[in-house]
Amino acid sequence: MNYPPSSNFDQLLKLTAPLVAGAEALTRHARRQLARADRKPTPGAALRPGPDTPLWNELARAASLQLRKRGEKAKLARVLGVSRQRLHMLLVSRVACPDAERALLLVLWLNARKAGLDPA
Repeated sequence: MNYPPSSNFDQLLKLTAPLVAGAEALTRHARRQLARADRKPTPGAALRPGPDTPLWNELARAASLQLRKRGEKAKLARVLGVSRQRLHMLLVSRVACPDAERALLLVLWLNARKAGLDPA
């Protein structure tokens, strides 16, 4: 059997060591991400908007359609008792969900707007 000289083997190990270290790091990262994705939400934990909240997505879309005129978002924020920035997070960027009381207020506001009333 012919074996390569040990100096060539050492050079090959030096070249592949960073590749192996990178592959191991990517594997650790992928395992962490998979573990997070497999986690079931804890009961009572706050929901985050996304595909798991279709009712909130539809309510936010319907409310956003009613907020075309200048100043409407500020009026709605006053009705809901939240800041304009928080309202933006709820309806525009959709990175947060309101508590139950504010969600019900939003439904009532939306119904009043569709009936032609100005609830502000």
